[in-house]
Amino acid sequence: MPELPEVETTRRGIAPHIEGRTVTDVAIRQPKLRWPISEPLASAIQGQTLRAVNRRGKYLLLGFDSGTALIHLGMSGSLRIVKPEEPPRFHDHFDIAFGNRVLRYCDPRRFGCLLWVESDPYEHSLLASLGPEPLDEDFTPEYLFKRSRKRSVPIKQFLMDSKTVVGVGNIYANEALYMAGIKPIRKTSTLTRRQSELLVAQIRFVLQRSIDQGGTTLRDFVGGDGQPGYFKQQLLVYGRGAEPCRQCGKALKEIRMNNRTTVYCTDCQR
Repeated sequence: MPELPEVETTRRGIAPHIEGRTVTDVAIRQPKLRWPISEPLASAIQGQTLRAVNRRGKYLLLGFDSGTALIHLGMSGSLRIVKPEEPPRFHDHFDIAFGNRVLRYCDPRRFGCLLWVESDPYEHSLLASLGPEPLDEDFTPEYLFKRSRKRSVPIKQFLMDSKTVVGVGNIYANEALYMAGIKPIRKTSTLTRRQSELLVAQIRFVLQRSIDQGGTTLRDFVGGDGQPGYFKQQLLVYGRGAEPCRQCGKALKEIRMNNRTTVYCTDCQR
């Protein structure tokens, strides 16, 4: 599933091509995504100028004067910029054309969405309860420490809760916990202030590094330019179960937690 770095990579990839440009055509080939694409959307944005492409968590927000197009990539979705003459493929479900360039959405599993929001998009039910952005100043060690009190769930599950912080998906939770030396199965309430500092720093580091590398391609993800992300080449634990720890050489342990792969070092993480 595309996570925060992949969505941010997509935002950065498409924004320079479409911001400030006017919508000249909208083609909805498959309206039945996770939620049906609303019928008024095409007429609402036709002839409208796209003011900004923003991101909140794993959602992209295309801001027009009349409202906001809210896009989620689901489990296998991608957005890319193509030429108008490029024929759509089987899973290319909608196009938003800006003259000689087209924003095209592909989603084989159809778990993504395209919603039209005329009110404040940040108050929409999908966004209103989200936690802070991990790369913003609101995500501090003190915030994380206070949120962790009296929480008995495993620390990895706590970090992956979007109400705690957005965008720390499975891959990045594994990596950040390893780099902070914290075992993913530990109870959240045992987190100390010092460990909160380490964890916030490593979450920021691993997400920023992934963004700089264009995201992580494990199967379906491509960025706005249609190219895969390369952060997979730098993964320290995720996908490396039973392989040697890069710090101590001991075989990494792989378990299932909430139906997600969890990999850690039993010596280096406490």
